[in-house]
Amino acid sequence: MLSKQIRPLLSRAAAHQNAPQTLAASLRGYAQAAAVQDTKPPVAVFGLDGTYASALYTAAAKTSSLDSTSKSLAALAEVFRKDIKLSGILTAPTLDAGDKSQIIQELQRHMGGVDKSDTVKNFLKTLSDNNRLGILQGVCEKFATLMGAARGELELTVTSAAKLDSKTLQRLEAAVAKSEYSQGKRLKVAPKVNPDIMGGLVVEIGDRTIDLSVSSKIAKMNKLLTDTL
Repeated sequence: MLSKQIRPLLSRAAAHQNAPQTLAASLRGYAQAAAVQDTKPPVAVFGLDGTYASALYTAAAKTSSLDSTSKSLAALAEVFRKDIKLSGILTAPTLDAGDKSQIIQELQRHMGGVDKSDTVKNFLKTLSDNNRLGILQGVCEKFATLMGAARGELELTVTSAAKLDSKTLQRLEAAVAKSEYSQGKRLKVAPKVNPDIMGGLVVEIGDRTIDLSVSSKIAKMNKLLTDTL
């Protein structure tokens, strides 16, 4: 796994880290000269990872490299999915400039040479320079949301306490597709596992969330008992 390959870097503590650039300055190289009608992200995504994902979308659109950028980030998202320790390593405060350079090289290797325009390579350098490699997993997820919207897809996130089988996911997709929530768009199912919800499901589609989790029901019951007493 990638985390095993770069874990030795953590043993070399960085005594000094360069001060990060401001967020506006780090993103300016991606978005400042973009034609709004051609490169504007199709939907709004929020959070710091959403800000970076939107800037990357603009840069990729500007250089006609959306497809290769999407494939590169999808490859990185798969690395995160298989290696749950990687995200923690990328946030380690002991990484110096040399360590980050090696990490970027490893990440590029896992992209399989898809990034012909170096759009993602340059983006990773921007994240590294601003001590933001730790948000890379979130950027991958937010960028996938932007690409789905650009393709006319609507992401359907289904969170369960344990992994759902494909047949159950297909039934959920079919049910939502027939509802008003789908807005007549093609659905892109994104299953997630979160043991903390204890059971049931949390379904997110567009800007709507349907919380049918056991943890939510317990929280509501506890609030009701507290208010009553």
